Amino acid sequence: MIRRLLAALALVAAPAAAQETPAPPASVVVAFDRETIRPLIVEGLASKETGRKLEANDPVRIASISKLIMALTALRLADEGKVDLDRDVSDYLGWKVRSPYFPDVPVTLGQLMSHRAALSGTADYIIPLGESLEAKFADPASWREGVRPGGRNDPLRRPDPLEFLYSNLGAPLVATVLEAASGERYDRLVERLVFAPLGVKACLNWIGCDADMAARAVTLYRDTGEVAKDGPADLPPACTIPVAEGQACDLDAYVPGTNASIFSPQGGVRIGMMDLAKIGQAILFKDGYWPASADNVLNDVTERGETKGQEFFCHYWMGVQYINRFPGRCKDGLFDRTDVPETDAVGHSGEAYGLQSGLWLLAGGETGLVYFTTQVPPPAGGEDTGGFTDREKALMARASMVPFDK
Repeated sequence: MIRRLLAALALVAAPAAAQETPAPPASVVVAFDRETIRPLIVEGLASKETGRKLEANDPVRIASISKLIMALTALRLADEGKVDLDRDVSDYLGWKVRSPYFPDVPVTLGQLMSHRAALSGTADYIIPLGESLEAKFADPASWREGVRPGGRNDPLRRPDPLEFLYSNLGAPLVATVLEAASGERYDRLVERLVFAPLGVKACLNWIGCDADMAARAVTLYRDTGEVAKDGPADLPPACTIPVAEGQACDLDAYVPGTNASIFSPQGGVRIGMMDLAKIGQAILFKDGYWPASADNVLNDVTERGETKGQEFFCHYWMGVQYINRFPGRCKDGLFDRTDVPETDAVGHSGEAYGLQSGLWLLAGGETGLVYFTTQVPPPAGGEDTGGFTDREKALMARASMVPFDK
């Protein structure tokens, strides 16, 4: 399949060296099937300051695809019997997590990972080292007034229009619960349960990435050209975690289960696209890696994940997004192909600091794509509002010159 795809793309996926100056925005697209991982498009500079050309597996901050990796971590920890996705997270943390508007309704990992815990979509989600996660969730501003965690109390689980709201604030709480349940720091937990079993080299906020990876970091630039993230000043040995004023940038004394926000679980994974494709392969083909507790997640995102009233996140469940299925009522079209009747996909999108990214398992269940592109103008509503841009659609059009069939 991929050999035929590559042949069709030979003229459009020209090496970066053949591009005219100025270099295009840094972009990578990688396709995978069961046996093969191959780059389709690699262009631009990893760093304008040094002029270093981008390579297919250079590590980049993948933004909200990190939430899918967080969900995999939670599901594999559930397989170990250390967490229950439907249990009150307060039981793990040792302090009450409650919406002040529904003080008797428990909050669960499943609700948090599905963005149905009634958390605010606008509250600041960065809690620096030295500040209190408990205090953050005691603040009424962290919650949506009048919205019940988990939606209405409906045993039939019919979608509630008010139930879903995409919120980055849930990820620090999920990661902290996983720490409390396991006794392991979140970055080490992800390494043990996701990265290491797949032979993937990746890290969160550069913690655990070696000097070679940091030297190959992709600098993120805004559309206006200035550095947005991971420029030389942001890399080790500089402090790479958020730290409260007067607090030392030192993880040695950090107690797991207190504030995993410092690892940026909502968006802080650094990984190359070749390695990210290995994670896509594991999800798509299972092959002994896919958590037993996740057997129904890909079905649930279509059956239980309807959000109603959302234009971009029309279907979302347990860290998985479903796109391109209902073009009449959803504005989530990434693969706008009139010649291919089924172009729906599951995975996760990412957007932050001028970057847009995606990991998508394509219709038919035999191929997938991962990608990122940089220097993308922010949408009208600002970063983290979702929505595919013309840049992303054009990139996908270049990478899908032939149907993704067998």
